[in-house]
Amino acid sequence: MADQLIRGTAANGGIKAVGVITTRLTEEARVRHKLSYVATAALGRTMAAGLLMASSMKRQGSRVNVRVKGDGPLGGILADAGLDGTVRGYVGNPAAELPPNHKGKLDVGSAVGGGYLYVVRDVGYGYPYSSTVELVSGEIGDDVAHYLLNSEQTPSALVLGVFVGQHGVTAAGGILLQVLPKAAKDEELVATLESRVSALSGFTPLLQAGKTLAEILHDLLGDMGLNIFPESQMLRFHCGCSFERVLGALKILGEAELEDMIVKDNGAEAICDFCGNVYHATSDDLTQLILDLQKESLISG
Repeated sequence: MADQLIRGTAANGGIKAVGVITTRLTEEARVRHKLSYVATAALGRTMAAGLLMASSMKRQGSRVNVRVKGDGPLGGILADAGLDGTVRGYVGNPAAELPPNHKGKLDVGSAVGGGYLYVVRDVGYGYPYSSTVELVSGEIGDDVAHYLLNSEQTPSALVLGVFVGQHGVTAAGGILLQVLPKAAKDEELVATLESRVSALSGFTPLLQAGKTLAEILHDLLGDMGLNIFPESQMLRFHCGCSFERVLGALKILGEAELEDMIVKDNGAEAICDFCGNVYHATSDDLTQLILDLQKESLISG
C-alpha cells in the first residue's frame, strides 16, 4: 500500500480526522541511517506525527519541526515534515538498541527516556511558532498528544505505530483525531474518542491485516457521521540538501579555514544529518570558494 494521507470529519464537523501510512518512507529512513529496531520505531513514529501535524497547516511551504530530546540511549530524534507530504529525519544514536519491554514490544519509551518535546511550526512567513513541553512517556504518541492539548489547546487522540521485522519495516503510520473548538466543551465526545483509540489493538496490526485507512477511520467514527474527503495525498521521504548548499555552508567558514582544509585534507567531506547523503568538495572547489570570497571582499571594500 502506498504511503498516503487522508482527511475527514465527523460529529457534524466537530471532529477532524487524519490518517497516514508511512511504511515505505520509514523503511527508507531505516536504510539510509542504518537504524536499529528501536531507533526505527522511534523515528518512524516521530515522522508520522510530524506529517499528521503538518496536514493542518494552510500556506504552501509550511513545515513542522518535531524534536524529541530525551536522556535515553537514542540521544534525541528530529523530524521535519511539510504540508506538501515530504518528511525527513534522523536519530542521535541510530545504533542504540534495547530489549523488548514487558509487553514484548520495542521499548521506545526507555530508549527515549525523560526530557522534552520541541515543536516549531514554520507557516511560510514571519517568525516560526515554537513551543516546548515535557515528555510524558517517551513513546512519542502520548507526548505529541500532550503537546497538542497543552500548547495548542486542542483535545487530541493519537495512535502511532511502526512494525519492524527481520527484513525491514512492514507497516507504519498513525491516526490523529482532534476535537475542534466548537465541540471542545463536549467532554463526553472527548472521552468517547479517547476510549475508542485506547481500545485499538494497535495501528500496525490493522495495516498488516489488510485494513485501509478509510476502513480504520470508519471503525472508529462510522457511527458519528464520518465524512472522508475524496482526495488523498502521497507521502515520501525527501531531503532538500544539495552540493550547492554544502558549498554555501563551507563558504561561511572563511578563507583561513578553507585554506587549512586544502592543506590538511586536500578537500572536504560533508554528511547530511537528515538523509545521510555524502558530499565531497575537492581542493579545486575550495580554491574557487576562496576566490569568490576575495572577489566579494574587493567589491564590498
